[in-house]
Amino acid sequence: MKTRSVLTVTLNPAIDQTIYIDDFAISKVNRVRDQREDAGGKGVNVAGFLADYGMHVTATGFLGTGNSLIFSQYFSGKGIQDKFFRLKGHTRTGIKIADLKNRTTTNINFPGIGPGSGDMTDLYDLIREVGADYAWAVLAGSVPEGIPLDCYANLIKDLKNVGVKVALDASGESYRQGLKEIPNLIKPNLAELEEYCGNTLKSKEQVISAGQKLLTEGIETVIVSMGEEGALFFEGEDVIHTIGEKVTVESTAGAGDAMVSGMIAGKIDQKSFADCARLATAFSVLAVTTVGAGIESMSDLHKIEKTIKVMGRN
Repeated sequence: MKTRSVLTVTLNPAIDQTIYIDDFAISKVNRVRDQREDAGGKGVNVAGFLADYGMHVTATGFLGTGNSLIFSQYFSGKGIQDKFFRLKGHTRTGIKIADLKNRTTTNINFPGIGPGSGDMTDLYDLIREVGADYAWAVLAGSVPEGIPLDCYANLIKDLKNVGVKVALDASGESYRQGLKEIPNLIKPNLAELEEYCGNTLKSKEQVISAGQKLLTEGIETVIVSMGEEGALFFEGEDVIHTIGEKVTVESTAGAGDAMVSGMIAGKIDQKSFADCARLATAFSVLAVTTVGAGIESMSDLHKIEKTIKVMGRN
């Protein structure tokens, strides 16, 4: 096993089309100031952050042959090993409307390609063949139509069988079923945690109670991202609350993926739990100051890391 190697799995990637508008208004004519397109999808984003941090990263999942060039160029540029399966059709587009005046991002997600049962068999075979080469695997994002909802559960089982630590960052029924196979790390946001618990979490103590309950189910590390309120990190008996300094937000897209990336990077580098939480939060803060998944400046990352407040549960 390569200790600094990570495998990311993105079943439903997307081309992120970011449209910049000065003051976005519903039911009115909006004029676009600028736009850009990036290879996206939660696992693809994680791959980008970790590759920039110096990890050996392999990315797999499903891409449409009709518009896969943007992904091929992205992987090549970052030195990511491309193990994606190509399917007939087009990878979906995710439209992000970045309101420059109000500093908000509106997401419009299209459905993805529907892989067949044979395509999933190919992915399972790949995981069984090469999975043991990696210290960590990240399973992230939505599940496209046509894929069984136990797919994450099956992938977690196969990866754990060959000694790989697994992070799961998803939502919905596929996420719920995946949790039954006890991934090592999960990162729900507050809304996703409430969905899983089945009730509204109105206080910090209620969030802490819900996070600790997930630990009792066998998960080693739980991260609950809470936007401007920072994030709560759970592991063993430890509960850590981190908050980053106020920054100019360019886009919130990918902030959660960055947090997962930073935690895994810290784990691989054998940092303390508190320092892992600090690094994960620094990744996330850096991510919202740019558009696109990656670390443009390690110096900027380390500067942000020094400003992160790390507190106990209170």
